[in-house]
Amino acid sequence: MPRREIAGLKSCATRKSCATLASLVFAATAGAQTPQPTIRITFADAITRAQDKNPTVAAAAAGILHAEGLIRQARAATLLQLNGSVVTTTLNTGVEFQDTVVTPRNQVNATLTADMPIVAAAAWARRAQALDTKTIAELTVADTKRQIAVATADAFLAIIAQRRIVESNIRARDVAKAHFDLATELEQRGAGSRLNALRAQQQFSADEGLVEVATLALYRAQEALGVLIVEDGPVDAADEPTFELPADSAPSEGVLMLRSDLKLFAAQQQASERIVRDSAKDWWPSLDAVFQPSTVYPAQFFLPQNSWRFLLQSNIPIFDSGQRAATRIQREAAVDEARAALAGARTQAGSQVRAAREAIASSERSLNRASAAASQAQQVVDITNISFRAGAATNIEVIDAQLSARNAELAVAVAEDLLRRAKLELLNALGKFP
Repeated sequence: MPRREIAGLKSCATRKSCATLASLVFAATAGAQTPQPTIRITFADAITRAQDKNPTVAAAAAGILHAEGLIRQARAATLLQLNGSVVTTTLNTGVEFQDTVVTPRNQVNATLTADMPIVAAAAWARRAQALDTKTIAELTVADTKRQIAVATADAFLAIIAQRRIVESNIRARDVAKAHFDLATELEQRGAGSRLNALRAQQQFSADEGLVEVATLALYRAQEALGVLIVEDGPVDAADEPTFELPADSAPSEGVLMLRSDLKLFAAQQQASERIVRDSAKDWWPSLDAVFQPSTVYPAQFFLPQNSWRFLLQSNIPIFDSGQRAATRIQREAAVDEARAALAGARTQAGSQVRAAREAIASSERSLNRASAAASQAQQVVDITNISFRAGAATNIEVIDAQLSARNAELAVAVAEDLLRRAKLELLNALGKFP
């Protein structure tokens, strides 16, 4: 605290003015410690930016690149393969016959192998399975973006709700300050009591503390939004979103399949079923055509220097001690898991839609009642203040009226937040957000 403010506190003429000055200095100092966001963003821009820049989405997108690599790898196994080899051979001594070198001591043999699969059922199956992996990776990115969007919307709505709470507490503090000033003035004129002034001052100090707590909660919500949209600092909400609900929000099968998570579960089930169907191809024989030109230097006496050969190689599985059967059992278990996950997700999605619809109806009723209660509480405050000035009401009645009015305003803020979140929940449950 600056020295001149401390000196001001020491030079106060009365205890009441000292307390007033101390509370005002505390409020100013505490308010200055909370950084204010320099960036304000609309709801639509926040959702777009979070989906584009959030590291979680980038990490999920890397799965698509990985799947693309698997596709190329599986495709390459079904296409032409070219391999070259060079072998140098050094013997302890060469072989000669009648002064003619039959086998040279040092020899270099170069061979080129061209291998083209003709029948490769297992490799063809792996290529199709790799395509399924890419589809799953793309759906994973879409679902990750949905989750990030929901988290961003939640942080955005938290800022709006916390701002309502801050505003309500500020209004309550201002009313308490006005009541404290009036009680002090009445005491100085001899028409009031020290007890009334202390009660008013106590309520004013308590309201200041509530303003500080609410301001900190608002700042944390702004920081959370900044993290989601990858901004180095707090970000404030620039508007209030309006969620347009569909006319028919019944949880039908076609509507639910718009959800990215259900699409992902369905794709995982289809991929698992394809792998089980392809298990039979592990028993298919494979056939490769191999062409091998070669050259040797220096040439041997009984062999030509340049030669080539063409081979048809076939591999036929006969007995593997149950290895392929065990693999098929594991694949069937994966199918059962995928089916159970999809069935559970569909049931949960239907429940979420119904619960969100009921939450909207209940929140609308609660908001109407809370708004009416807040209006009535404010009227009680106005009447009580007038009665207090006229001497017809006590200081306790004024404070009680102020507390009731603030609590009623907070109830309105909570009801508004619940209604917005219920609408967001319904849109998310129907797969129509973002």
